[in-house]
Amino acid sequence: MRTGLLCPLALLFLLGQTTGNLEPLVPGPSSSSFLDSVFGSNFISGPSSNDSFTPSPGSESQSLSNFTGFEDDHGTCHCSVTLPDTTFPVQRVERLEFTAHVLSQKFEKELSKVREYVQLISVYEKKLSNLTVRVEIMEKDTISYTELDFELIKIEVKEMEKLIIQLKDNFVGSTTIVDQLEVEIRNMSLLVEQLETLDKNNVLAIRREILALKNRLKECEASKGENGTVSPPPPAPGSCGHGGVVNISKPTIVQLNWRGFSFKYGAWGRDYSPQQPNGGLYWVAPLNTDGRYLEYYRLYNTLDDLLLYINAREYRITYGQGSGTAVYNNYMYVNMYSSQNIAKINLNDNRVEVTQPVPDAAYNNRFSYANVDWQDIDLAVDENGLWVIYATEASTGNMVISKLNDTTLTVLDTWYTRQYKPSVSNAFMVCGVLYATRTLNTREEEIFYYYDTNTGREGSLDVVMPKMRERVQSINYHPFDQKLFVYNDGYLLNYDLIFNKEPK
Repeated sequence: MRTGLLCPLALLFLLGQTTGNLEPLVPGPSSSSFLDSVFGSNFISGPSSNDSFTPSPGSESQSLSNFTGFEDDHGTCHCSVTLPDTTFPVQRVERLEFTAHVLSQKFEKELSKVREYVQLISVYEKKLSNLTVRVEIMEKDTISYTELDFELIKIEVKEMEKLIIQLKDNFVGSTTIVDQLEVEIRNMSLLVEQLETLDKNNVLAIRREILALKNRLKECEASKGENGTVSPPPPAPGSCGHGGVVNISKPTIVQLNWRGFSFKYGAWGRDYSPQQPNGGLYWVAPLNTDGRYLEYYRLYNTLDDLLLYINAREYRITYGQGSGTAVYNNYMYVNMYSSQNIAKINLNDNRVEVTQPVPDAAYNNRFSYANVDWQDIDLAVDENGLWVIYATEASTGNMVISKLNDTTLTVLDTWYTRQYKPSVSNAFMVCGVLYATRTLNTREEEIFYYYDTNTGREGSLDVVMPKMRERVQSINYHPFDQKLFVYNDGYLLNYDLIFNKEPK
């Protein structure tokens, strides 16, 4: 009986733990009858060491799913019990907790997206409100706006259209508010187009006529002397019959560059050809946001096409560097990436026809302009043709001017100045004279220095040049228009040059 009781005792202990009793069940004097009632009399009789213990049919042990046991060589009984399904499902609870945690994380993620969408919708509502106010002002006072007002509004509307499309693609759930915003944005775009059409037919045409009349009146008043003599007429377009630059007009904002506000670096201008001086196309070449890599440029046949972003030819190159770009006689001239070479690009097919190094020219930010990186080699055009402005190690950073053969890019002649290039903010050529600028403050530049390659003379000037933004990235001169094309932190500006009417 002693050896036969070891397994039931273990089972009773386990049953006590399973049923929630903290104390094991210990058999008393009547344990045999109790065990008989639970496991059957066959179990107490003491099976052999290799027998399995099986409860008698119909006994209360059926509450246990299965149990087996054996007696080892030392007379010890070993039991194995499989508890019934009524035990507490710990593993299932753990899986449930893990699933609940994953669902909670997904819910928080979706909730954060909803909050972000709500903030974006608030931003769009404010933008729409601001645009509505601006359009109402235009409707009431049709004399107070210009082409740039329309272009800036159209850019903002286009940006909102792109954002609302992205919002619809990512939004999960009801899109009623988003759909309403999309409809309002489309209505705003149509309204701007209608106002612009009305303006073209009436207001802008009248304003241009008034401005032309005012200019003619000013010319008449200026031509009157004390004795009634008439002063010499202004120099003919494309000629050098004047005494050099003596003043400059206020800037005219043409528009923002076509790639947007982030593209602060670049150049723009108008092609000049001596054979067709008034027939050149317009070009815009923003650098990438790193301020170094010239990758894309656009060409426009007319200024109206540029203003309206229509009929553009867009090209991509993989070797441009800096904003010292110039266009002459239907060819674009650029500094090649990480080198002292110049590339000549045919604008008809975007093909490089000639590459040539600038002898001894420093490059890769060795002697670039002040506050403008990667413009060690600056190309320029004037009435006499193609020029390059740079510095060398031998000149210790002072500006060097070379006249180029625009066909072969070989150097025809070179002049050395005493002006340190990194102290200059930018430069341009007019009738063989180099004019250099420097920064006075965030709203003014100054044309402060000149070098005349015709005479070898150099000297100082004090022509104040207003600007719209802090930094002037590039300046290009057009001989026939006698205008400066300035790229000012992403904005395209125009200036009229005023010359001394008496030749030097």
